[in-house]
Parts: sequence; structure tokens; C-alpha cells
Amino acid sequence: MGSVEEGKLRFCIDRGGTFTDVYAEIPGKSEGRVMKLLSVDPTNYDDAPVEGIRRILEEFTGQKIPRSSKVPTDKIEWVRMGTTVATNALLERKGEKIALCVTRGFRDLLQIGNQARPNIFDLTVSKPSNLYEEVVEIDERVELVLDEENAKSDSSASIVQGISGEFVRVAKPLNEEDLKPLLKSLLEKGISCLAVVLLHSYTYPQHEVSVEKLAISLGFKHVSLSSALTPMVRAVPRGFTACVDAYLTPVIKEYLKGFISKFDEGLGKLNVLFMQSDGGLAPESRFSGHKAVLSGPAGGVVGYSQTLFGVETEKPLIGFDMGGTSTDVSRYAGSYEHVIETQISGAIIQAPQLEINTVAAGGGSKLKFQFGAFRVGPESVGAHPGPVCYRKGGELAVTDANLVLGYVIPDYFPSIFGPSEDQPLDIGATRDEFEKLARHINLYRKEQDPTAKDMTIEEIAQGFINVANETMCRPIRQLTEMKGHETKNHALACFGGAGPQHACAIARSLGMKEVLIHRFCGILSAYGMGMADVVEDEQEPYSAIYGPESVLEVSNREATLLNRVNEKLQLQGFKEDSITTETYLNLRYEGTDTAIMVKSPMNQDGSRGDYAIEFVRLFQQEYGFELQNRNILICDVRVRGIGVTNILKPRALDPVLGTPKIDGRYRVYLGNGWHDTPLFKLEDMACGHAICGPAVIMNGNSTVIIEPNCKAVVTKYGNIKIEIESIHKVVEASKEVADVVQLSIFNHRFMGIAEQMGRTLQRTSISTNIKERLDFSCALFGPDSGLVANAPHVPVHLGAMSSTVRWQLDYWGDNMNEGDVLVTNHPCAGGSHLPDITVVTPVFDNGKLVFFVASRGHHAEIGGITPGSMPPFSKSIWEEGAAIKAFKLVEKGIFQEEGISKLLLFPSSDDSAHNIPGTRRLQDNLSDLRAQIAANQRGISLIKELIEQYGLATVQSYMNHVQVNAAGAVREMLKSVAAKISSLSAKNEGDSVIIEEEDFMDDGSVIHLKLTIDRKKGEAFFDFSGTSPEVYGNWNAPEAVTAAAVIYCLRSLVDVDIPLNQGCLAPVKIYIPPGSFLSPSDKAAVVGGNVLTSQRITDVVLTAFQACACSQGCMNNLTFGDNTFGYYETIGGGSGAGPTWHGASGVQCHMTNTRMTDPEIFEQRYPVLLHRFGLRKHSGGGGIHRGGDGIVREIEFRRPVVVSILSERRVHAPRGLKGGIDGARGANFLITKDGRKVNLGGKNTVEVQGGEILQILTPGGGGWGSLSAASSGGLHTSI
Repeated sequence: MGSVEEGKLRFCIDRGGTFTDVYAEIPGKSEGRVMKLLSVDPTNYDDAPVEGIRRILEEFTGQKIPRSSKVPTDKIEWVRMGTTVATNALLERKGEKIALCVTRGFRDLLQIGNQARPNIFDLTVSKPSNLYEEVVEIDERVELVLDEENAKSDSSASIVQGISGEFVRVAKPLNEEDLKPLLKSLLEKGISCLAVVLLHSYTYPQHEVSVEKLAISLGFKHVSLSSALTPMVRAVPRGFTACVDAYLTPVIKEYLKGFISKFDEGLGKLNVLFMQSDGGLAPESRFSGHKAVLSGPAGGVVGYSQTLFGVETEKPLIGFDMGGTSTDVSRYAGSYEHVIETQISGAIIQAPQLEINTVAAGGGSKLKFQFGAFRVGPESVGAHPGPVCYRKGGELAVTDANLVLGYVIPDYFPSIFGPSEDQPLDIGATRDEFEKLARHINLYRKEQDPTAKDMTIEEIAQGFINVANETMCRPIRQLTEMKGHETKNHALACFGGAGPQHACAIARSLGMKEVLIHRFCGILSAYGMGMADVVEDEQEPYSAIYGPESVLEVSNREATLLNRVNEKLQLQGFKEDSITTETYLNLRYEGTDTAIMVKSPMNQDGSRGDYAIEFVRLFQQEYGFELQNRNILICDVRVRGIGVTNILKPRALDPVLGTPKIDGRYRVYLGNGWHDTPLFKLEDMACGHAICGPAVIMNGNSTVIIEPNCKAVVTKYGNIKIEIESIHKVVEASKEVADVVQLSIFNHRFMGIAEQMGRTLQRTSISTNIKERLDFSCALFGPDSGLVANAPHVPVHLGAMSSTVRWQLDYWGDNMNEGDVLVTNHPCAGGSHLPDITVVTPVFDNGKLVFFVASRGHHAEIGGITPGSMPPFSKSIWEEGAAIKAFKLVEKGIFQEEGISKLLLFPSSDDSAHNIPGTRRLQDNLSDLRAQIAANQRGISLIKELIEQYGLATVQSYMNHVQVNAAGAVREMLKSVAAKISSLSAKNEGDSVIIEEEDFMDDGSVIHLKLTIDRKKGEAFFDFSGTSPEVYGNWNAPEAVTAAAVIYCLRSLVDVDIPLNQGCLAPVKIYIPPGSFLSPSDKAAVVGGNVLTSQRITDVVLTAFQACACSQGCMNNLTFGDNTFGYYETIGGGSGAGPTWHGASGVQCHMTNTRMTDPEIFEQRYPVLLHRFGLRKHSGGGGIHRGGDGIVREIEFRRPVVVSILSERRVHAPRGLKGGIDGARGANFLITKDGRKVNLGGKNTVEVQGGEILQILTPGGGGWGSLSAASSGGLHTSI
């Protein structure tokens, strides 16, 4: 223990959502006092932390402290607390009423955000609601000055140098008199808190500061300025951060005020500090909303890192905190791993916080048997009614499975269940529910295989636990391997109520040899509060190229920031010798968006090292390569000051000899059988005691399961160290029938591999399209080219790579060797459009082809007649750039740089008269191709690990089984859809339901679909006969695009997380008439098919299924550039309404989900001014449910560039359904320098002059339901 002030107590408290944990250090006692209370128990007390302190003080002093009186502080040295008050207010949307103040033209900036959908298969596009209730657009504008030399010589008062070193022009000063009535009207509506985000305030905060002064003078009680909270470029995350702070800080202040008022001397005497998301403590005056959302979990990270790392093990640690609804995963290897940006409940928060990954799997995760596979979560049964065993009529959950297996022992669990909360866990009811489930599972298995032996309820419970464990292993693998660390080289630090029951199994699954369980594992988040230091963080933007001159400026800025943090810590009572500081530079390579916060490196002689060398080392470690001959840019300077506090110290135990006392024996189901297992209490054990599994150790309320072939040792500090012996297990595989448990596990493993390939590609690529906009997809395939698992960020890539792999397999045949990597992008070879380049790697085992991996990424430049390779007027494929049917990118391990460079630089044409421009960015192409090879290599090594674990025969069997399983899921969906629509407008013929649907492209080309569903067999026939012929334009779509659209629609309709594989199309036949524009010749231009026609196919299919009205039906592709740069974006619009939902506004719809560039980055990197980016009001169609609104985007070009727009739905409107009104058509206008407004039509290329403005209005979504049935609330505007 640390030196406790004479006769005074120290309190560490974690106020969680369900329980409040208290750890108190008591003078004269070697053991701390632990207490657990319900966080909310209004019949007994007002506030759980105060109640915990009151009860422990009563015990210590022996004097009664009535609840009605104030708690005396004379016996309290300090209180440290973490709280979920902020997190819960954010999740439940119970924060303060706030308004958002934003630059004019950007009122919808945060609602649109990055325009991506949270879940690509959710047709309702459900997003968390906005935090603000009102928006005030402030008529002010600050512009970046792009030409610095001219700026320095310009004496105009409107040009000033910002904090970051960038020059800005104050184009429109803030007018306080105009703003005053707008703010007063907010006060009249009862809104007294503001969030302020003005464009470029990160470097020029003066306008935001003026808004704050005015608002406070008018009577606003709280104003959150984005520039003060997080002075970093990017308006969207800064704006969200300001909103979160304004929304939560008043709630926190109110809670803290109430908490402190319960003590006799209030804040004057009470030394109380609060845990922030970054793992540091802050006094009440500096504890604010945006730094409080990870307050509780941060305590756990501090707890395990400070008590276990370097004390119990030298290995890096994985923190594993398993709770009721979710599991938090983190990593510690000697220093806290921070991230600057995270997303919680739809809000992006930009502030230093510990890197904690959360997965929706915990003790309360629901157990389901669906489509022939075991599923755990993501839904939770919650605390009420909770699992079946809680006696409140709940559903089966992970806790029930643990109870059936003997991992939860009712004798050691408090009797707090049932309506009167005084009964023990109900094992009888749990077994009854499992019996019912077993009948259902065994009936299904008998249908698949009449010889199948019935599964017992224990085998079923064990199966669910295995699936739950695999779900929790996935984020651990991602957290470690994404940063280039081997998972198996870590130790698992396990805490939280349910974690120790799963620890051995999870460690073994990850190949770890060591598990550490703290003796306070059930309250480690609380205990961690006592191990933390007080932290002050200061940061400012600085935009410069890294070099001798800028390093000097960094030193000056660092000195200023150091003074600030030292001053703040000294004001809190810290002396100089107890303050340490750390300096960081936020650095990135020029041309990339991936910044790394680099801590000041130290040389061996104690002098400061070179940030650039450290940045290159970290970049190489995380991304696997370095970028040669690229400038390193400084983005921000940050100083972190740490006030070292008088913290808790672990107490060493005396070693003992002999064996610990057995407290009882219980039956525990381990390794497919019951074991008579000894149970020990940790409190009866001492340092040196060792137990071999199987065994159970009760650690307070936490059950620690020691599996067979594992050994638990009590350490010097009273913690449990478990040594794991790895067992090589081989799963018996049936070629014909899948094991229902292994099926779920392999689904997870296959999807996990595809996801990790995607992360590798994102990390190692350099282009914005792949790294930031996430326009890529990774997949693995069986030896027959059948898709096994696909991790798409963009639905148009779904399943489309299968035909690519099949084409390569047919083309190369036996001419594929170990070490070959293939590249292709030609539509007739299974491609989508030329910018999407696919890299395919065949994998061999002893000379035999065993599987394929592939990655597809959108390259920003591939040659062709316009920069950006998305020409609106291409008529033949050769005009669109380099077209590669088949080439060995790597041959027998050697990268064929010369060959691929020639193909990209000199595209060939059948007509030698055509001089086709090649790629304008060869080095970017080569870098991204190498990244795709690296992603494939990652997939190969992960599958080889799987083969090592399970054997090749098993892995290949399950590659087939997961496809059969997906086919079954789609069959069930087709049967239920047929039943629903057969009674509607569909035609019935025998067992078949027939629907015909069609829609038009803007040129009049028709997509005609005759959909026939066999409701008995669950099969569908998509017949596109009657579709128009190939067009003399570029919206021809290769067959792979139609297949992708069909898979997307089917997966969206299934509404269950089935794997995306070839099985989805097994019950489906697709007929596309050859020569139609959905099956064009190999000479046809196709660049628009992928981005325009795919959206129309989706609308036709979903309308046929009567699923929802048409969405915007377009991707609104915009490219601009000159011979020095190119830029590409797709713009969201309105989604279609459905039978139970309104369409979403300003989102990417259906076949795309790419991100939008932040307005400040847009203006910083490109010669543009963004005048408006907002929703196009009333453009969604009316109906019982309204369609979503489109977007208005207005861009002024600051110098001459070539602009290309490729769009649809400018002639034919997105249709409503069931009597709903159509959405508004889109439009593209150019506003010339002389003020003319010129309609550009849907597809055009134009050379614009500096000062001209492009205005894009994207379409709205169609409405659902007849207006006569409900008031529409206004019609859409037509153009």
C-alpha cells in the first residue's frame, strides 16, 4: 500500500450501468474493503457511490451516518471515480437540449456526416438521432489561401496567418448584431447550451470565440467550441465532438454537483478526481463530456496494466473485460495505446482516448439456432428480464449455457432473482428451455442426416460457448495483428464478471500460453482508479513540411504548450518534481490521410531523437512498407502532462507450502464430458499454491474455470496465473453433413480472414479511394472458385469476384504455379469496370491447388480519355483506360514491374489509330497493387494457420458447408417472401409466384425483370429478357454487376447475418439476354454500369419483392482535375421508404457506401471552395412513409480544371411504391462567371474556369403508401 494519511480512507469507485463497485483502503488493515451495489436503487438510496462511501465509513468509525444527513469528509483522504453517466446519456439520448451553430451552407453537415450507412444491408438505414434540436447557420466564412507566397506579400487586412501556420482570408466577418436575435430565439425555446463548429476554426478560432462571448453574455449556460476542444483539421469529427461535449457536460456537471453536495464540506474539503477516457484523472472543474464516455472501461485498462505488466509477466497484455452485454478488448505493452478518434452511438469523438474495442458479446448475449447454425448475439437479453435463470421470463443467453455446464455455481451466487429478488438462479427452467431447443436442433440434424446422433443439452450449451468464444476472439486478432503483432505472443489479462469462465478456452484458441486474473478481477475498473495519474493534454494544429525550420518552430510551440500543462497541474497542487511530460507530433506522408501520433523519441545518451525516423519506423511496423521520396507533413503538436499521484500499491503475500483447502466438489462439463471438480476459494489460497485443472476457483463473485491440461498458480501479489498447455485438436469432418457448431465457428473464421485481408489492404494502400473511402473488397474462394467469404465495404463488389476467379481458373488451367499472382480488370473476364483492379492469388498445398484469395480495389487513375478514368462520354472500352484480361503480376515469386507498367502506361486498342492515354499515376497504381498482394498474402497465412489447426480436408469441407448453409438461408427467405407477396399483386401459377417489373435509364433503355419464385422449393428465377440492347454509351453493365445486385438484394431481405458466399446464389438462376446492356460485348464501354446501372437493377429487384420504394438510383460520380492532380467522389441522396420506415436522407444508397471527404480537407488539398453541402429539402417523395431527401453540393473552382459528372435519375424519377409519390429527379448545373445557370444534363465533361460554380442536386427517394391513407406532409419539389 502507499502511505495512507493518518486515519483516513481512500475510495476507488466505478459507477457502471448495472453495478457500482467500491474499493476502499482502510488504515491499519492489510486488505481493502470491497463492496458491490446496484447503481440504481431509488427505494433504498439516491446515489450508489455516496451510499458505498457512507456504509464503509459507518463500518470503519462505528458511528451511524443517517442517509438524510451529509457524509463527513474528515476521514476521507481522497475519492477517485469512473462513471458511465456520460456514456448512458449518449446511448439513451438523455443529454441536455442543445443547438448547433455552424457556417452558413452547412446546417446538415453532421446529419450527413461521411454519408456512409452504418450497416450496408439494412434497408431502413437506421442511424442514431442527432444530438442537437436546432441549427443556427452563421453568416461567416473563412477561406484557406492556397498561394502562400502571394499571401505573405498581400497587405490586405482580410488575410491573416492562422495558428497552424496556414494563411486564411476572412471572406465574411462575423456580424454579432445579425446573430444576436437568432441566439435569443433559442433561449426562448428553452435551449441554453450550444455546440459551435465553424469551417477552418482549427486554425482561425476567432469567430467561434466571438460566438461564445456573445452567447454567454445573453445567458447561455454552456458553450462548447470545436476549436477549443479539438483544434485539428476536419470539421465533421470536430463538430461531433463539440456536440457530444455540449450534450453531456451539463449532465455530468449536474451529477457531480449532486454527488459533492452529499458531503459536509462539499468540494472545499473533498479531494475527488474523475477518470477520463484517456486513462488519466481530472478534477471536477476539468471533467467534461467529450472526455468522459470511456470513463469506466479506462479504469479497467489502468488496473490490469499497472498491476500485471512488468509485475506478473514481461509479455505484452491483451485486456479482456467481459460484461453482461458486451466485451471490451485492449492492449498494453509498456505504454497506453491511444487513439485520437473513435465512434460511439453514431457520434465521432476526436480526443485522446485509450484504444478499447467493443464487441457485442457478453453474458447476456442471446442464443439462437437459425438456418442450421448456432448464433450468439449481437442482441442481448438485457438485465431485465435477463437470461432464463434470472426467473423473470427471459430468453436463453450465454449465462444460461455457463450455468448448465457448471461454470456458474448457484451456491456461490447471491439469491437476488425472481420477482421479489430473493431467490437463487433457476437451473431447472434453464434446462427446460435447452431441452426445447435440443428437440428443434436434433430434428433439423435428422433431416440433414438420418444417422445423426442426438445432441445432449450439455453438448448444445458447450457449442454455444464455443461460438461465443470465437466471436470474442475476432476483435482480439484484429487488435493485435492489425498493428503487426503476433497474438500468441501476448498474455490474456482477464477481468469483468464473466471473463474468467472463458479465459482458458479463449487463450487456447488464440495460441496464448498464459492467462492472468487479478484478485480484484470483478472490480478491477474501480481498483484501477487508484492506480491512475492526473493528466492534462494540450494540442494545437501546425501545418508544415517536416524539416530543420519546422522542427525549430515545433520547439517554440512545445515550450508554450509545456508551460500551459505545467501551470494547470501546479494549480491542482502538483509540485514540479511530481510532474512529467510527453511531447507528440502528429505526422503523415504527403498525399495520404493516415497520420500517426509520434511520441518524442529519446536517444541512448538521453538526447532527443528524430521524429521523422521514429515515424518511418512506426509506419513500417504498422503498414509493412515505407513511402520513398515523400515529404513528411506535420499536422499537430501535442503535449501530455502527468501529475504523479500517491497511488495504491500492490501488497506482497508470504509464500506458503502445502496444498490449498478444497471448499467443495462440483460437476463441471469440460471437453465433452462431466468432471467431478474441486472448488477452491481464492481467499483460502496463498502465494505459491498451485492447482492442476480441471478445477474451479471462486474469486468473490467471479468463477475462474481451470480447464484440463492447465495449471493455476497464486502469485506473490495474490493474483492467479494460469499456464495453458496447447492441445492439437483435429475436428472430424463429414464431407456430406456439417457439424452445426463447427459451421458457426468456421463462418466466423472465414469472415475474420476476409476482414483481416481488408484491414491489411486498407493499411498498406496509399490511395485515398482505398485507404479513406474504403472502395475495396477482399474474399476467399474454394478450389472450384466458389466464393467462401467476402468482406465488402462496397456492395457492388459482392460476389462479383467469383466470376473473375473462375475466368482466371479456366484461362490459366495448369499454368498456375506456387508463387504466381494474377491481375485482371476486364469486364469480359468477370470484372466490373476498369478502375476496379482485381488481384487473385492461387494457393497450393504439395503442388495441389487448394483455394484462392482475391482483393479488388478502385484505382483513382487507370488511363483513358479523361483524368480520373471515369469519362462520361466513353463509347468503347478502350477509351476508359488500361484493360487487362489476364497477366501474371507476380510469376514464381518475382514482381513483374516492367510488364504491368507497360500494360498500364500503354493500353492497347484493336484499332492502332487510337492513341489512348495510359495511367497518369503509375507509382500509386504499383503501390496499391503491392498492397493488394500483401492483403492476399495475409489471407493465405491465416488460412494456412486454420489448416494447421483443423487439417486441409476439414477446412475444404467447411468451405463447402458454409455455402450450403447460406443457400438454405436464402431458400427459407424466398419461401417466406413468396408467401407474403402471393396474396398481393403477384400472379400465381401452381407453386410459383410471378412478378414482372421494369424501370428505365435516362436514355430510355429498359431493365425488364420477370421474377418467378417457387414457394415450395424456395428457388427463384430472375429473367431479364426484354432488357434493351447494348448502348452506345458507358452504362453497359457486365454480368457480374447484375449478380452482385441480386446477391445484395437477397442478403438485405434475409435480415440475418449470413455469410456472403456463393451459396446465396445456389437457389437462384439468373438469365441475362446476350447482347443486352446487362451482358454487353467485350468492346462496349462499361464505366457507368458499375456505378449507375447497378443502382437501377437494385431498384427493379427490390420493387419486384415489394421491399421498398426506389432510392436515388445513382452514385452521382464527380471527377475533376488537371495534369497535376485528380479527385473522385460519389455523392449520396435519398433512400426509398418502406412499409414501416421513412427513407433516410443524405446517405449512400444500396450498391455503394463510400465515404465523403471532409469539407476542410477538401478545401485544404484541392483548388476548391465548398459553398454548400446540405440536404435538399422535400426532395423525398410523399406517402404514409416519406422518401429520404437528396443532397445539394455547390463547389466553386479556384482555377481552371476539367470536371466530369456521370449521373442518372435526371430524367426518370425514383418511383414510389404502394401509391407513394416519386422522389425528385436530380440535376447538375454550372453557374458561370457571368451569372448564367447552365443545365449540364446527367453526363458531361466541361472545362471550368476559376470562379465558376458546380451545383449538384441529387435525387430523393420514393415514398411508400398512398397519400389518401395518410397526410404526406408536403410534396417534393420538381426541377
